[in-house]
Amino acid sequence: MSAATLDPRGVRFTAAMTSVILALGLVTASWRVLAAQMVLFGMCAFLGMRLNPWGYVFRQAVQPRLAPVDPAEREEPAPVRFSQGVGFAFALVATIGYAAEWTALGLVANAFALVAALLNAVFGYCLGCQMYLLLRRVAPAGASTSDTR
Repeated sequence: MSAATLDPRGVRFTAAMTSVILALGLVTASWRVLAAQMVLFGMCAFLGMRLNPWGYVFRQAVQPRLAPVDPAEREEPAPVRFSQGVGFAFALVATIGYAAEWTALGLVANAFALVAALLNAVFGYCLGCQMYLLLRRVAPAGASTSDTR
C-alpha cells in the first residue's frame, strides 16, 4: 500500500457528513445545496482526497481522539476518488434537475446519491468503490492501470 492511504473511519465520517448535506438537498429540493455538494465531490474526485474539507475536520478534530488504525485496514485512495466522481455525476444531475425545475429528476438523482452515502456511512459499504473494483476486473488486458492523481 502506498503512503497516501486513507483511514477508513475518515471515509465513513465524510460519508456521514455528505449524507447530511444530501438529506438537506432532498428535503429542500434546492439546487444550491446540491451544487455545494457537487463542488465537494469534484474537489475530491478531480483534485485529490487531501482537499476534502470533511477529511480535514476528521484529521484535526476526530482522528486524534481515536486509537491509531491498523495499517492493513487503511484504504487506497483510487476507489474512493472514483466513488467521489460518481457522486459528482449524481449531484450534477440533481443540481440540473432542481435548477431547471425538473424536480423529479433532481429528487431521483439526489436520492441515489443519498442512499450510496448512507450505505458507506452506516455499513462501511462503498458502492462507488465496488464499481471501481468491478471495472478494474473487467478492463481489457493492456488497459492503463495507473492511478492518475
